[in-house]
Amino acid sequence: MTSTLTLTPARDDLIQSRNFIGGHWCEGADGRTFAVVDPADDSVIVPVVDSSGADAKAAVDAASAAFPAWRDAPARQRAQLIKRWHASIVEHQEDLARIISREQGKPLAEARGEVLYAASYVEWFAEEAVRAYGDVIPAPVDGRRMTVVKEPVGVVAAVTPWNFPAAMIARKIAPALAAGCTVVCKPAEDTPLTSLALLRLAQEAGLPAGTLNIVTASRETTPAVVGQWLKDPRVRKITFTGSTPVGKHLARESADTLKKLSLELGGNAPFIVFEDADLDAAVAGLMTAKFRNGGQTCVSPNRVFVHGAVHDAFVAKLAERMAKLTVGPATRPDALIGPMINARAVDKILRHIEDALDKGGRLVFGSTRGLGQLGPNFVSPALITGATTEMALAHEETFGPVVPVFRFGSEAEVIEIANATPYGLASYFYSNDIDRVWRVAAALESGIVAVNEGAFASEAAPFGGVKDSGYGREGSRYGLDEYMHTKYVCQGNLKR
Repeated sequence: MTSTLTLTPARDDLIQSRNFIGGHWCEGADGRTFAVVDPADDSVIVPVVDSSGADAKAAVDAASAAFPAWRDAPARQRAQLIKRWHASIVEHQEDLARIISREQGKPLAEARGEVLYAASYVEWFAEEAVRAYGDVIPAPVDGRRMTVVKEPVGVVAAVTPWNFPAAMIARKIAPALAAGCTVVCKPAEDTPLTSLALLRLAQEAGLPAGTLNIVTASRETTPAVVGQWLKDPRVRKITFTGSTPVGKHLARESADTLKKLSLELGGNAPFIVFEDADLDAAVAGLMTAKFRNGGQTCVSPNRVFVHGAVHDAFVAKLAERMAKLTVGPATRPDALIGPMINARAVDKILRHIEDALDKGGRLVFGSTRGLGQLGPNFVSPALITGATTEMALAHEETFGPVVPVFRFGSEAEVIEIANATPYGLASYFYSNDIDRVWRVAAALESGIVAVNEGAFASEAAPFGGVKDSGYGREGSRYGLDEYMHTKYVCQGNLKR
């Protein structure tokens, strides 16, 4: 009989249910709540505040009041506070991982990894806080000094997704704080508890009141909360990770106040295996890239293209590896794939599988039904061959453990098909031809290209897309610039 793991954090006070505004934990203005549920069995974990526009405004009031002092604080002081937050996150890795696994569903080992991944961004931007360098421009005329300085944009509104509830909030809040901005945040309605726990640790680290504020909201009240921030001129930047339609809505609605935007949106990542690829390495890379978080990642390979000369060998190796995947709740230590986030996600996955089979695809591994014996939101990993561009999964982001394999014959053909999507977040390909490596990397239309690699994310590298996958970058030194203005100062002669 399989042993079980506990998902209860050792520190009860890390499970928070109230908003955090101006340094205080507080109830919502309207007194409403909504339930956070465990996707493994749909049981209620805890009710949290269902915020209103009034709560959103109160958060901006606090962030706006705190901004001047935080902006003017020495960069070294900001860095030290952020480093204390980082140390606390690492210290509480296990508690945070249990919260992630409980509300999001991913296996506990993955959740532990996510906590350290989130912490890496906090540490990186704590170090970058003291490196917001400007420039001295050689003056073209006598008696003039020309300098460039970087300044924080102001109050930042962060709207984060459910699939990486720790990493995504850290990737947005850490650079904002490092740059000297103050923050208001709304986490995804499915996974607010991780964000609230991180805020608790930030409070203990000594971040000044109002520097970091969070409001939780259900799917029904989120438009009122975010709408308040969109129309408030004090909010100078929106940073969002989520769907492309929502990202476009934010861009349109923020136009009146000309807010700065960072949008990390949908993807439709191709994974290409050329005939000269190391097949074992390609299979291992696909397993890493595809099945992390059960395929519920924006950079998950959505379309797998395999050259005809190695197609059958690749599929056989992949099916063998997929057969070793264990599906189950995070309480099972052997689980490699947890539940999908909710019933809507399951319905979409099963619809994509059925559509592919109706249009000529072959199910090599997996099932056309959910795994109801485990719980309502579990599905089997599926491997489908004979995939074509007529199938829904060729154009829609599946966001689940489904691998459709397309057969191709030439480099030119596969590049054309890989780019035939409005999205451009990530691309992967495997080849041992150095000329092809540079040629294909240049030809693929995406913000990230992984060559002979299935895991590319790093706090030191820029993360972001092109086309309908959004704009702006997170991570790296480029990520700090997203939260700063460039100011040019021109000084003439001083009269003495």
